[in-house]
Amino acid sequence: MELNEILRPDAVVTLAPGLSKKRVLEMIGEVAARQCNQITAHAAFDAMLARERLGSTGIGNGIALPHGRMTDTDKVVAVVARLSQAIDFDAIDNQPVDLLFALLVPSDQCQAHLTTLAAIAKRLSDKETLKKLRSASDDNEVYRILVDAA
Repeated sequence: MELNEILRPDAVVTLAPGLSKKRVLEMIGEVAARQCNQITAHAAFDAMLARERLGSTGIGNGIALPHGRMTDTDKVVAVVARLSQAIDFDAIDNQPVDLLFALLVPSDQCQAHLTTLAAIAKRLSDKETLKKLRSASDDNEVYRILVDAA
């Protein structure tokens, strides 16, 4: 699955400082709901929060990959959030998170979900890509960097 198939330019957002982990997930849920009318903001938030309760999706280097399974959709939805101020996300390296790539998938597409998450994690492990994402001037540039890196 190509990134440009699941990530739309208007699903890349920069969020203001002073947010908590919970509020960031709520805002990602709101963006996801705008991407797919089968998804509600509340259901998206609940799916991501349920996954976070199993263990943080903060993978280190300031990155988190919140994700969840959705029962009422047949569409994969991705949201990228860049935080203007890093937050505590209980990441595996205990470092704050400023880049989040959220993925919401239909419950029956678990294998595609894992494959997509692995591909995203690999892409975000590239130090040059991370540097570009963090220094991007706006959300459109973040989108182009992610899609072009594919």
